[in-house]
Formats: sequence, C-alpha cells, structure tokens
Amino acid sequence: MLTLQIIIGSVRQGRGGASVAEWFTDIAAKDARFQTEVVDLAALNLPIMDEPNHPRLQQYTHEHTKRFSEIIARGDAYVFVTTEYNYAIPGALKNALDYLGPEWAGKPMCAVAYGGISGAARAVEDLRRVAVALKMIPLVQGVVCPLYAQQRDDEGRFHGNPTQIEAAHDMLNTLADFGAVLKARRLAAL
Repeated sequence: MLTLQIIIGSVRQGRGGASVAEWFTDIAAKDARFQTEVVDLAALNLPIMDEPNHPRLQQYTHEHTKRFSEIIARGDAYVFVTTEYNYAIPGALKNALDYLGPEWAGKPMCAVAYGGISGAARAVEDLRRVAVALKMIPLVQGVVCPLYAQQRDDEGRFHGNPTQIEAAHDMLNTLADFGAVLKARRLAAL
C-alpha cells in the first residue's frame, strides 16, 4: 500500500483549498491502493525558511523542520491541492517545498488545481518546475477546477463534476503505477 499525501498549499483565511482537498481525499480514501494522509500547511504553520544548513544535508536544527521532514518522508506520492497567486503557487507552498530536499526526491506528484477561470493552470506549471528541481516525478495527470466556487454548496463543500471525478480516478491510477515502481526502487537502494 502506498502512502498518498494530499498537501493543501494555501494558508489564506477563507481558502477554498480545504473543501477541494476534502472532496479529493474522499475519492482517494476509497482506493485500496492508498493510505491517505492530509498535510495542511495552515495547521503546520511553518515560519519562513529558517534553517542554517542547506536542505540537501538534512541537518535540521528546528523542531518544526524535523517534524515536517518526518511527515513528508512518510509519503510515497503527493497530490498538491493548489490555487494560483499571481500566476504562481502560493508563497506558503513554495516555502514548504524549499524546507526539504531528499524527502521529496524520487516520488511522483500530481496536482488538484482550483481557482478562477484558468483553474490555476499556471500555478501547476510553476509547481512542476519546482518539483523537477526537488527530484520529484511530476506526472501529467491532474484535476482542474476552474470557477470552483460555483461548485460549492451552501455549507462551502466542493462537489466535483463527472469530468473532474474521472480525472481524479485517472490521476490515482497513474500515481499508483508510478508510486509502486518508485517505492520499490527506493527500497532496493536501502
């Protein structure tokens, strides 16, 4: 079984990412190939990167970094739930990515993107570039939720349409395939 971490990238008050992540997590949790874990950057409350050593060394000095490292190291695959701020990923997500190095490496990633008319497509491209630099394996599959607020009910819960649900399952299939191969490779290297 693969540990699939669903990382909520926005920490803004009133953010829509929590409801989109909840929707996707419900789908992923029903897939027997995965153990799901939600990683909410708002709950972690990481300060601006404050480690004195380069992340590749994994010589962390702060408890918040050590805790974050342990969390991310458990993941076998990542789904980033992200919106778009000024054509890029949210600053909190970039900060979290920059905190670590080897913990991300050799693992597949996809995105569930939500936002306005563009559905955060530019943020996903930004995220993929950062993922490559961190040696993650960005996959093409993903879910796009343009004008996502129109898909929220009166309680603020997001409800995906049939196309988004199909895309979520396609993404999970690909993450399972790549995740299994890459996990076996990591284990063989130990």
